[in-house]
Amino acid sequence: MMIQIDFNSEEALYMQLRNQIILGIATAQYREGDALPSVRALADTVGINMHTVNKAYSVLRQDGFVKVDRRRGAVIAVDIDALRARAGVEKELRLLLAKALCQGIERKELHSLLDDICDEYEKVRGK
Repeated sequence: MMIQIDFNSEEALYMQLRNQIILGIATAQYREGDALPSVRALADTVGINMHTVNKAYSVLRQDGFVKVDRRRGAVIAVDIDALRARAGVEKELRLLLAKALCQGIERKELHSLLDDICDEYEKVRGK
């Protein structure tokens, strides 16, 4: 997966990195057990500070997407605690839906958008 950072975005660099890795997991570009690049290697490749990469990896670990292995570094290990994962997704989804509704996007359009995105991810994952 090619990580690209938008240095002009208002979104924090570590969050851009976190989000791209999560999208990589969702689209099967990263799979359970895959090692992520070392902090130093990814920082050099993307052109950002090592502390920024380290913060992104820490947030991914806290969110249950990676674990830290002393020999392999950050490894994709999606948290299988379904209740915790569901609660986190629900919290984020509630905020996104509230924003969409405030911006006049109707329920039917939201359903269609959600279906399209799920279809896209299932397609690339071979489901």
